[in-house]
Order: sequence, then structure tokens, then C-alpha cells
Amino acid sequence: VMLATGRRVARPKPKRTALNEEQKAEIREAFDLFDTTKAGSLDAREVKVALRALGFQTKKAEVRRLMDACDTDRMEFPDFLEVVSQRMLERDPVEEMKKAFALFDDDGTGKISMRNMKRVARELGETVAEEELQAMIDEFDKDEDGEINLEEFMSIMRKADLF
Repeated sequence: VMLATGRRVARPKPKRTALNEEQKAEIREAFDLFDTTKAGSLDAREVKVALRALGFQTKKAEVRRLMDACDTDRMEFPDFLEVVSQRMLERDPVEEMKKAFALFDDDGTGKISMRNMKRVARELGETVAEEELQAMIDEFDKDEDGEINLEEFMSIMRKADLF
């Protein structure tokens, strides 16, 4: 966008107004996983745990408020989907990317190293050859220091349309 002063600034990315199918499937998966009685609904404890699994820290009072809005003492999927969708759409993508980066950068160096990549792959139960991990680093390592910094990580996430 060109400003009246002649300066160019990046156009802000429009805020998403709806979740994609992958996000909806993730919410459904969490709902089904924590519907321990397979009743098609969650009680307050299950709602709290499902929200936490989806990355939302929710206090007991907030869960009580959500449950009070339901007709019964259980929350059915359409209501759960609405609650989670609203929260997901309100997330700040930059803050979310910083949190995701921190999960890789467990040693706090401000960079994702080969050691960090190996640890994450191991924690996820993935067997990935060191050559493959190095190829991933090399592809996005714009400053060629052998590691991925936050800016490079954010570029990866944006290109993959993850945030």
C-alpha cells in the first residue's frame, strides 16, 4: 500500500473469519478423544482438558461460564466447535509462531539447531535421517549460519500457511 507520504507499507493480512477443514478436523478429533463416555458430549472436566489439548489454558470459572450457556450439564460438538473456533480466530499469529518456535528452541539460543531438530523428531516418534533434517535447515537458512532463527521460522510458517 502506498501512503500519502510516498512510503510503501505492507498491507496487513486480513484476519481469518472461518477455520479451514484441517482445523475443524483437529477440533473434532480433540472432542472425540475426550468424550470418554462416547455420549456425543463433554462434561465440564472433559471440556477443560480438550481445550488444554488444543492449546488453550482455561480457568475453572471460564469453563463453568461456558457450561452454564449450554442447555444441559454437557457440551455437544456444535457448541464446542463454536467456542474453539472463536478462540482460534482470536489468536495472534505472531505470538503463536513465537510459541511454536520456543518448542523447538528448548535450549533458548534463539535458533533451531540440528540438535533441536533431532530432539523434536525423536519426541514425535519420527525417524528422520540427519541428511533430511540438514536439507530442511539448508532450505530455509537464509543467513547461512547453519541454524533457523525466528525470522526464518516465521517465513516457513507463513509459506506453509500454518499461521
